[in-house]
Amino acid sequence: MSAVTSEISPAMPRPVVETVARPVIEPDWLDQIQLRIKELCSVLHSYMEPEQVALVREACYFSAEAHVGQRRKSGEPYIFHPLAVARILADVRFDHDTIVGAVLHDVIEDTGCSKEQLSHRFGAEVADLVDGVSKLTQMNFGSKLEAQAENFRKMFLAMARDIRVIMIKLADRLHNMRTLGAMALEKRRRIARETLEIYAPIAGRLGMNNLRLELENLGFSHLYPLRYRVLNAVVQRMGGHRKEIIGQLEMRIRNRLLEDGVKARVLGRNKHLWGIYKKMRDKHLPFKEVYDVYAIRIIVDNVDTCYRVLGQVHGLYKPIIKRFKDYIAIPKANGYQSLHTVLFGPHGMPIEVQIRTYEMHIMAEAGVAAHWLYKSPGSQGNSTHKRAREWLQKLLDMQRRAGNSVEFLESVKMDLFPDEVYVFTPRGEIVELPRGATAVDFAYAIHSDVGNTCVGVKIDRRLMPLRTPLSSGQTVEVIIAPTARPNPAWLSFVVTAKARASIRHYLKHLQREEAILLGRRLLEKSLLGRVGGLNELPQERIAALVGELNLHNFDDILADIGLGNRMAPLIAKRLLPEDSTQELTAPAAKRGNSMPLLIKGTEGTVVSFGKCCRPVPGDPIIGYLSAGRGVVIHRDGCKNVADYKNNPEKWIEVEWEQSIQTDFPVELRLDVTNKRGVLAIVAAAIAAADTNIDNINTVEKDGVTTTVNLILNVRDRTHLARVMRRLRTLTQVLRISRRSS
Repeated sequence: MSAVTSEISPAMPRPVVETVARPVIEPDWLDQIQLRIKELCSVLHSYMEPEQVALVREACYFSAEAHVGQRRKSGEPYIFHPLAVARILADVRFDHDTIVGAVLHDVIEDTGCSKEQLSHRFGAEVADLVDGVSKLTQMNFGSKLEAQAENFRKMFLAMARDIRVIMIKLADRLHNMRTLGAMALEKRRRIARETLEIYAPIAGRLGMNNLRLELENLGFSHLYPLRYRVLNAVVQRMGGHRKEIIGQLEMRIRNRLLEDGVKARVLGRNKHLWGIYKKMRDKHLPFKEVYDVYAIRIIVDNVDTCYRVLGQVHGLYKPIIKRFKDYIAIPKANGYQSLHTVLFGPHGMPIEVQIRTYEMHIMAEAGVAAHWLYKSPGSQGNSTHKRAREWLQKLLDMQRRAGNSVEFLESVKMDLFPDEVYVFTPRGEIVELPRGATAVDFAYAIHSDVGNTCVGVKIDRRLMPLRTPLSSGQTVEVIIAPTARPNPAWLSFVVTAKARASIRHYLKHLQREEAILLGRRLLEKSLLGRVGGLNELPQERIAALVGELNLHNFDDILADIGLGNRMAPLIAKRLLPEDSTQELTAPAAKRGNSMPLLIKGTEGTVVSFGKCCRPVPGDPIIGYLSAGRGVVIHRDGCKNVADYKNNPEKWIEVEWEQSIQTDFPVELRLDVTNKRGVLAIVAAAIAAADTNIDNINTVEKDGVTTTVNLILNVRDRTHLARVMRRLRTLTQVLRISRRSS
């Protein structure tokens, strides 16, 4: 055994680490390390079996030797940090595997010890916990953001398998924040921002309120130190008067409850500084207008008493309308339950009152951690733990749908800042959504397939647009069509991470499938007259081209052609023998023997129609290959086509297919007399012509005439001509034209 072992403890277990030359721990640090291990084990003895405490002690000495010679920025031995992390978790009575994992949480990342060694020594469960919180240090990333995102992705995956991973990580971050002062200013700010954006919201999402509050205040003090000091000084200076009012209010409520025979704890609560600062910043309020700096919390025995107490406090002070929330009947996403009401207190000062049971209070402060603190069967702790697991499964689903780790991290951030609304399905089931969520978010919350095929929505039995924001208490019914698919425009208004990830996931797969199909048609068109088709090309030549372009398969080439990233004639030239490729070098638009590409009626993700000219079947059209967008169809006379004449190699001859059953948008401009009811007359004429108005806006010209801009849905040019003839018969219509740009 090396000299290091005997220096730490004569009876110390033999660690499974490489015995390389390391500095010896100084005697004064040795005493402090042993003292901290002793204090940790003393806490563990209060709720663990002796053999479990012995295993934790063994892990402490193992970690001490593994980290020997390593120092924190403060100059103290590194082992102080994992011992402090373990102590934070021990105070919440976590099981011995979690405590062992906390003691060893940096061993894989910072020392020569491997996961296999930990598994052999302390078991696979502990090794998985440690691996879950270890960063990816062996991989090279293109940027710090990508590295951060990939590390979070790894942690969330481990967290979904075992929720104790995030507990260790949160305790690790809490101790790091407590000792952040030793870091350089820029690093302090980066870590503080990360804490406020990710770790504190995670703690809140898991219901661990005490941990969240400390993380937020520490993050605030390091990210905005001057603002923190100024606000803290103002709270201290102005707190005396408000505390006196709160004290009087506490006494009056306590006496009223005693008179009615209600046993309750009545406590004053101070709003933490980060909460005050956020409210001032988000609502542009001065400090004197933030009235919930102090609040009253009433803790009672059971749920029935909560509602009795609510009536009693409303009898004492008048409640403020629309400021009451019943989180007992409808708990928050993290399991939080309480009654919240705001009263007109003494001197007209609004005072927030929270009423809850003792068990709800425990859950509000400890959240998921209460699963280990109080393990009574059927307790609310189990319910909160279940909610946390459901959230983690949702993260797992988001991870599978995300295109990359950065996109996944952004989705998680969005998901961590909910301000909930509660809506009902037609069957009366409650669906919880973040504030601002739309009907599309609701559809995806029900099921991804419902979201992908939704075409309309009824809100309280009335048809409403899909982008309509939802409010609490509404009943929402989604209308679906089996042939429908997500619209890319939905990404501009959905707010839930699940909806955004599902839409992106579907469109990416749809775009690739359509791009491959279009690319095949374009390449077949370029090969016309040279070979019978793609199937007749030698497979060796195709495989060779895939290798030359450093792609995975031939579908990648076809997708690039369909998206306009590669030109079909150039790919055809490389696929054919040299003696048969001469004509392929000519621009597609100039080759007379090329058959035009037939355009279907449906607008896809890689075949789109220019909004500048809005072509409809029957119009002469031209196709232009746009990088990343595929083929964009324009009318032959569109002004924008003139800009494309400098790139003739990107022109594509296109024609409409014969049988098209789809409606196309077309834009009309009408000059009408400025009289009451003229819009109704125009709308009736359009409806009689068997078409719908998609959009309408008016501009008054001179008080006598008004310009009406319409977007209608028509089947083809013949249908459009019929609509325009009917409109010309109206005496109120002075002029009508089709807008082309």
